[in-house]
Amino acid sequence: MTDTSDYALSKVPEVTFGFWIIKILATTLGEVGGNAMTMELGFGYLIGSTIFAAVLIILVGVQIAANRFRPFLYWAVIVATTLTGTTLADFFDRSLGIGYLGGSLSLFSLVIATIGVWYWRLGSVSVQTVVSPKVEAFYWATIMFSQTLGTALGDWMADDTGLGYNGSALLIAVVLAVIAAVYFFTRVSRTLLFWAAFILTRPLGATIANSFDKPVSHGGLAVGDLKASAVLAVLIVVSILIIPQRAGRHVGAT
Repeated sequence: MTDTSDYALSKVPEVTFGFWIIKILATTLGEVGGNAMTMELGFGYLIGSTIFAAVLIILVGVQIAANRFRPFLYWAVIVATTLTGTTLADFFDRSLGIGYLGGSLSLFSLVIATIGVWYWRLGSVSVQTVVSPKVEAFYWATIMFSQTLGTALGDWMADDTGLGYNGSALLIAVVLAVIAAVYFFTRVSRTLLFWAAFILTRPLGATIANSFDKPVSHGGLAVGDLKASAVLAVLIVVSILIIPQRAGRHVGAT
């Protein structure tokens, strides 16, 4: 048994089944919340992105400055990345005319580039190494790009491939189930599987969220974005309170 003195607590939560539940809720909130700001409240993509980005910068600064893992602060940053990612992706895809596929490919390149630089500079991209401000900066940059990618990817799947929101959500859920099976029954890199699942839970949340305000005749629930945002926010708070939240541990850190 490894002595507990060989571990350093991370600034991010241990990845458990509960982690993924809250992550999917957060990504779904990001989509409906972003749509509520830009469309239902009428702020538009540029102003909405500016507001959410300002909040995100403040929260990331507070998170990095924190001396330990704080569950509500961590998940507030996650929600802020999903909100910002939603409005930014919509701004580039729709307002600038890049298109869903072009936006997805561009953002995928940014995710890969960020992970590549992170690995080149620090030798690992495992979330277990997030125990210093430098590593945490790479961690949040990767998450920000992945959340934005997820929005563009979800829109591309739903609108351009003919799958629709429900079909896209089902396909992504199947792929995530395959990733889970690979995790439990093979020795494939846990870091690779984590980032694959993290990226894919974003379009899963996006496709589920985008079906909320669609008419029932089109397979939706006919629920407004503001109402859906409020319900999801409550669910996230309750989940954080009832699902055990503990900091991940990194072997060998000092």
